[in-house]
Amino acid sequence: MDYITILLIAIGLSMDATAVAIVKGITVTKERRRSAILLASFFGGFQMLMPLIGWLAGLGLKDTIMGIDHWIAFGLLGFIGLKMIYDSIKGEEEKEEDVTIYAALVLAVATSIDALMVGLSFAFLETSIFVPIVIIGIVTFVLSLAGFSFGSKIGTVFGNRIKILGGIILILIGVKILAEHLL
Repeated sequence: MDYITILLIAIGLSMDATAVAIVKGITVTKERRRSAILLASFFGGFQMLMPLIGWLAGLGLKDTIMGIDHWIAFGLLGFIGLKMIYDSIKGEEEKEEDVTIYAALVLAVATSIDALMVGLSFAFLETSIFVPIVIIGIVTFVLSLAGFSFGSKIGTVFGNRIKILGGIILILIGVKILAEHLL
């Protein structure tokens, strides 16, 4: 597989994580640098780990994983998005001081499940996994870091109301993942 194709796959896989990083950049008020690095590290790390797991799993688990991956991502992203919208409408000024390890872990899993399937496809194509996962991890890390920074700037301009848009975006990402697998 050539480097251009791997880079395009990496960019495609990183879009969900980047969108979530933008939303988190909007909501985090303190410890922004730490939160941005933590989130980008988890996103990049899981985008590296999931294709490796998929590649190692090979054909044996394909049908089992494909049966539930979209539901897990939809549920996690939908719940987080609905909570953001609810908190904004309720008028709670629920800004996060920073991103917790638990939150980063949940979001990283939710945004990297598709990467598992990419790993399976690499196994089917008998593609070496090392170079693709390194590129995928680096691209996701960089784009997530940039997304968090962009979200921080948007949040200071538009305030708490932007959380409604962020919640809608997360729900739409979940719906997109679900629709791609069901339609």
